[in-house]
Amino acid sequence: MNVFSPMQTNKLYLAGGCFWCVEHDMRALPGVIEVISGYSGNSERKPSYESHQGYVESVEIEYDPAEISYKKIIQFFLDHIDPTDAGGQFYDRGESYQTAIFYTNEEEKHIAESCINELIESHLYDRPIVVRVLPNPAFYPAEAYHQRYAEKNPDHYNAYANGSGRKQLQAKVCQIREQKKLEWKD
Repeated sequence: MNVFSPMQTNKLYLAGGCFWCVEHDMRALPGVIEVISGYSGNSERKPSYESHQGYVESVEIEYDPAEISYKKIIQFFLDHIDPTDAGGQFYDRGESYQTAIFYTNEEEKHIAESCINELIESHLYDRPIVVRVLPNPAFYPAEAYHQRYAEKNPDHYNAYANGSGRKQLQAKVCQIREQKKLEWKD
């Protein structure tokens, strides 16, 4: 008798500026099953792209913990944003584009905080790390035209990601990690 055992998956929520960019980057990780762009916050009203004051652009990441750990996703995330910018990310300014790691339990909170502490102790950046670690608020998926935006609009997405300086920062972080032989702890 064959017993089908469905894959056990977990979800996590991150805010790293433009949700198109975070969604695109996270899709590159082996073990990530799905990434949904959306809005995180605790307001009374449902947000939209035109009206998401009080929310941050964020992503919901569904992943297979047998293939990739929560910690590895957080480490990857921290290397793909500017963790020193409290005013937003790259072109996108204001509270809607601030960075955050949202936790759903104390273990996730501890892992997120330890990754941030490891980043601080590495001295990769010469400015303070300002990524917030917060309890997971409500998450609302963004409108359909925002989902898989980079795939559906590659020219516009690439022009944005290059023009904003996001891709250049990611390359610089990679280069500095190589030069200083800085690797994340397991």
